[in-house]
Amino acid sequence: MSQMKSRSGIELKDFFQRADGTDEKPGEFPYTRGRRAKTSGTWIQRELSGEGPPSRSNEQFRYLIEHGSNGLDVIGDAATVAGIDPDHPIAQISCGTQGVALCRKQDVVELFKNIPLDQVSISCSLNPLSTVACVALAAKEYGFPLEKLRGSIIQAPLYAESCCYATNLPTDYRIKMTLDTIEYATKHMPKYHSYIEDTYFFSESGIDGVEEMALGFLQIRFLTRKLIERGLDIDSFAPRIAILVNCSMDFFEEIAKIRATRRIFANMMRDEFGAKDPRSHGVVVTSHTSGLSLTAQQPVNNIIRGSIQAMALALGGVQAMEVSAFDEAFRTPSPESHMIGLRTQQIVALESKAAQVADPLGGSHYVEYLTDQMEERIVNRVHQLEAMGDADELEKRGVFEQIFQDAMAKQQRDVSKGHEPLVGVNCHTIPEEEDTLLRDVAERKITPYHAFVEEIVEWKKARDMDKVRDSLKRFAETIEEDQNVVEATQNCLNEGVTFGELKGTARQVFGLEYDSYGMVEPILEKVA
Repeated sequence: MSQMKSRSGIELKDFFQRADGTDEKPGEFPYTRGRRAKTSGTWIQRELSGEGPPSRSNEQFRYLIEHGSNGLDVIGDAATVAGIDPDHPIAQISCGTQGVALCRKQDVVELFKNIPLDQVSISCSLNPLSTVACVALAAKEYGFPLEKLRGSIIQAPLYAESCCYATNLPTDYRIKMTLDTIEYATKHMPKYHSYIEDTYFFSESGIDGVEEMALGFLQIRFLTRKLIERGLDIDSFAPRIAILVNCSMDFFEEIAKIRATRRIFANMMRDEFGAKDPRSHGVVVTSHTSGLSLTAQQPVNNIIRGSIQAMALALGGVQAMEVSAFDEAFRTPSPESHMIGLRTQQIVALESKAAQVADPLGGSHYVEYLTDQMEERIVNRVHQLEAMGDADELEKRGVFEQIFQDAMAKQQRDVSKGHEPLVGVNCHTIPEEEDTLLRDVAERKITPYHAFVEEIVEWKKARDMDKVRDSLKRFAETIEEDQNVVEATQNCLNEGVTFGELKGTARQVFGLEYDSYGMVEPILEKVA
């Protein structure tokens, strides 16, 4: 490989440190400066995708891959994320308009058609249980060995109901789904990141970086203890934990937050949980640029915001990145915004050369000060929260919901009163009639995919309902017996059970009404 050089021909090393060599090196514990001593100069480049039925979203995937994306991020529509089938009365009016509509095994199989699942990393912002079960079934369908399967799934059992992943499932069952999927993937899908701690989605409520990472580490610590209680060795699952952080517009603080996150994770895993494998210490950090920072006013400004955040992530040394679409305030990403987000990453990686040296800002007095401050404040906040009680009990008491509500209210006040400058909104505004640049793209409407709703309705009528009921009975029994539910879920999916029917039956096991809206009749009259 040729020697790295700057534009003026200055020879570069893999990383730089003090002349006496006494400071921390990248690739060494506690990994503040990065997981590797030598950077590849780039990262997994993803863009959020998902629209309409699985076939439409599959087209988006192939479009992104053809234009250089080496990773994908799948988002379900509102009903899919909530575990509601497309033919449910409240889902029909918006089917596929905020993400992909999925409810059965063949949908996931269609979604990943002609996608090399052993080469392309696919991050899924979907229900963890049905997704892991279905991804494994789809991999088998296409002949990909489970041990080579790449990808990841978001786990958010403590915060899902308070933010955008609400499922109307009991806390204890959400925790069980998370533990079961991590346990299953640890045994059968060793390259799959079965636990993404997604601090992005609750950070979008407006909480600051300290609170974001404190809540993230609170959940990591809680779930790690639960997995160890199940008998899993820390080094069997910790290497596959990843953290997906938010990236706001506070450029240097975001870089410091990423550096502090790596240090906190390494010290926690080694010193508190006794992890011995170095892979358990060096956490994978990925990021999504902030959708909250994007505005409906002057949407072209969002391209600049995404570029600044992408540069911060490159300098912070993330392993994967997604740039929010400039039209996010209006819709799921258009082809134009997909291209701009992907090209933003490619220009930062290839033309700016920002990531060709590991931790290029390491040693900066400002960045080191911010890193130390972020670490101290995050750790103190975690201890403060844990002193209030067990994390699952805090969730049941509504502590987290109140944190998010307070943050959202403060965010709105700060913007409306001008305390938080937002160009185009509370400063440097222009008349509405002049705000036309890229607006035609941003406001392009997505119509609900009613044909997919009709397809689901007819498909349900043609099923063997005896097989559906029998498999659901075994699924319910597995939950009641507190056994791992992944294989029982796969059995249901193979017999034609939908995601919504799995959710409804689980609600029945916990003594709740089958449909939280009272609009759909249960498949099983009794589950026990």
